[in-house]
Amino acid sequence: MLTWLNGNDADQPVFLHFRCSKVFIIASVAAAVFTDLFLYGVIVPVIPFTLTSRVGIEEGSVQRWTSILLAVYGAALLVASPICGWFADRSTSRKTPLLLGLIALAGATGILTAGNSIALLIVGRLLQGASAAVVWVVGLALVADTVGPEDVGNAMGYIGVAMSFGVLLSPLVGGVVFERAGYYAVYGVSFALLGVDIVLRFALIERKVAMKWLSKAEMGDEPERNEENKLEDRADERREMDNITRLGSENGSTGDDPGHAAAGTTTHETAGDTRSTLSKAGVSSRLPVLLLLLKSRRLACACLGCMVQAILLTSYDSTLPLFVRDTFGWNAIGAGLIFLPVTLPAFLAPVIGWTADRFGARYLATAGFLLGAPCIILQRLVDSNTLHQKVLLCALLALLGVALNLVLTPLMAEITYSVEATVQKRPKGFLGEKGAYAQAYGLFNMAFAAGSMIGPLVGGLIVEYSGWPAATLALGVLSGALALPTWWWTGGSWGRHRRRQQVIGVEGS
Repeated sequence: MLTWLNGNDADQPVFLHFRCSKVFIIASVAAAVFTDLFLYGVIVPVIPFTLTSRVGIEEGSVQRWTSILLAVYGAALLVASPICGWFADRSTSRKTPLLLGLIALAGATGILTAGNSIALLIVGRLLQGASAAVVWVVGLALVADTVGPEDVGNAMGYIGVAMSFGVLLSPLVGGVVFERAGYYAVYGVSFALLGVDIVLRFALIERKVAMKWLSKAEMGDEPERNEENKLEDRADERREMDNITRLGSENGSTGDDPGHAAAGTTTHETAGDTRSTLSKAGVSSRLPVLLLLLKSRRLACACLGCMVQAILLTSYDSTLPLFVRDTFGWNAIGAGLIFLPVTLPAFLAPVIGWTADRFGARYLATAGFLLGAPCIILQRLVDSNTLHQKVLLCALLALLGVALNLVLTPLMAEITYSVEATVQKRPKGFLGEKGAYAQAYGLFNMAFAAGSMIGPLVGGLIVEYSGWPAATLALGVLSGALALPTWWWTGGSWGRHRRRQQVIGVEGS
């Protein structure tokens, strides 16, 4: 019955070329990410106005329960991400886990719609976070498989747009719809968006599946560019030279001249060193892939930066709607509209990703953290209900939106870059048949989830006990502090890079 949609051995699926194209795959994953994060944030401006009337929470406890409901999502995402990454790298298909995640997301939305108690709301948010782990881990791995490392920054830029709009536009829509049409209308919009997502996920065809009917030439590119068929091809060309350089360094050579290294090494010494190197590789191969990935300080730094970016981003979900309500007297519509200045700079994400592909992530991500610090700290100056204060807050939020995009998009691409670097240093097939993109983005997901869990709680607690000025100061200092490790480790060790440049300069003189 569904032969026309999925095809068979004799007949190819309808619109096959379009459904397996890079553009459609990126758009489908971006839509999945947007849908997930939209459903995460659509209740942000609604919670303060519904916890009291629908659930019966006292006014004094609204801030605490708002933060808890937002953090529960991050907790589920944190726990489920490594499991999804492990499963995805061993699954024969990326599409199947995406469909399972969609079913879980629909169930979570139904629970939240009917929820009239704290227990049901928490269960719904837990299931929502678990489904998000599938979308993010498998979806981002699918994008990396499809476009390859050379274009992953540009592709992640479009994913970054979806992420930013999902997190920051959903409170706007939720606030307006809730104010105009009520509680159930908010979830009506959510189910409509789920319907669109269902169509896109069923229509998507992985490029390796499309090879059943299309040749590489007909597809216009490699069918699936992952560690096994793209990174390894390029890595093989350099692996032998790297091994010679490493062996030469262990025997007193500088390692910059492979010929010199080979000349200064006897056959007996080379054989012994080679056995030692292979022995170390054998020990490493028995370690879980996640642990091997975490040994990379470059990847660990990228995950740390993503976690802090998520803390800065989600801390506003639990604090900003209440702040503008108390300071400016705004209703749910105003609480949603205030997120618009942070949302608009997301249009810059593809350009930022393209720049990261050409010049690396170090400069962009470092600049983002440095710019974010004053933008957050200066928000402490907003303390009265005047037009000047409202304009100041919107301007600072817009600059903060630029800063957050400068951080997120390059660091998402940096994860792929770091996996590529790890592959180049290891024997062919070291990370398995499908590589380790899904598990690497599982680590990213864990980092972002941890930030999503910490941000609302820390932001809400600081505001509740110390006030808005203290919260902006703490978050601003955190942003500035991350600039140093980001500069040092993103793109590889800065100290090692400088030493390499010095050696090249000496040789060239």
